[in-house]
Amino acid sequence: MSRAVRAVAVGTILAIAAGCGSPGGSPSAGAPSAAPSVSGASGTPGAVSGASGAPSPSAEPDVRTVALAALPANLRGRIPQFPPAPPAEKVTLPPGDAAAWFSRIPTTQKVAFITIDDGWEKNPLALKLFQASNVPITLFLEVNAIKDNPDYFKPLQAAGATIEDHTISHPNLKGKSYAFQRREICGGADQLAQYYGRRPIFFRPPGGTHDATTLRVVKDCGMKAAFYWKETTDHGVVFYQEDKTVHPGDIILMHFRPRFVDDYLAVLNAIHKAGLTPACLEDYIP
Repeated sequence: MSRAVRAVAVGTILAIAAGCGSPGGSPSAGAPSAAPSVSGASGTPGAVSGASGAPSPSAEPDVRTVALAALPANLRGRIPQFPPAPPAEKVTLPPGDAAAWFSRIPTTQKVAFITIDDGWEKNPLALKLFQASNVPITLFLEVNAIKDNPDYFKPLQAAGATIEDHTISHPNLKGKSYAFQRREICGGADQLAQYYGRRPIFFRPPGGTHDATTLRVVKDCGMKAAFYWKETTDHGVVFYQEDKTVHPGDIILMHFRPRFVDDYLAVLNAIHKAGLTPACLEDYIP
């Protein structure tokens, strides 16, 4: 088995097991990596000569460098680099029979959280963008949106994205019966577990609409928390609920839409402009 194949296999296992992985392979998700040259002294891509003149086995370009090189030139300069996210400060979950509800993680740490919903549009550049940006991402996937090609999301998961639940058919849950909501919420989690080998621990209600029954069902389905958001993006524009900046702990919502590339880059740059670093949502919930 080649080094490259072994690296991919190991990275896939670690990403699935650990939740938020590090897409670029650096020790800390979101850690900046130097921009190493893809050519060594010999001019051969990735080659670095040792004393014997032979290429060093450790000289293979890292994932981030390879992904940047694979992206169109007009996109590379739009991807900011971030400092490492700090060690996560776990929140306290409320007691009782209902899951926690968050639109912002209560922290003063300089972090924000990127979340992406649905799954209808399957942009071919998503994987390279995730790898090149090298930050944690949470995907709230709707079963009906992904069932035509669930394998599309497996490389995203292997690159460090964590897959969570967004129902089967994207209904408005508010006011619906316990049985109806349970079919949508538990059923979505069960199907995603079959596709991706990990059962979701988080939930986002479609449109953010929910009631007390929703949060009870989420917990009964074995999940810890449900999430709203503080910022959204569409057509490459970020829309703010408070002020015109991303605040520490904010959860940012985007979707797999036709303008996915512009939306993703807009979110990255809004977080960077605010002096924050994308962090792993799953790390903050005990």
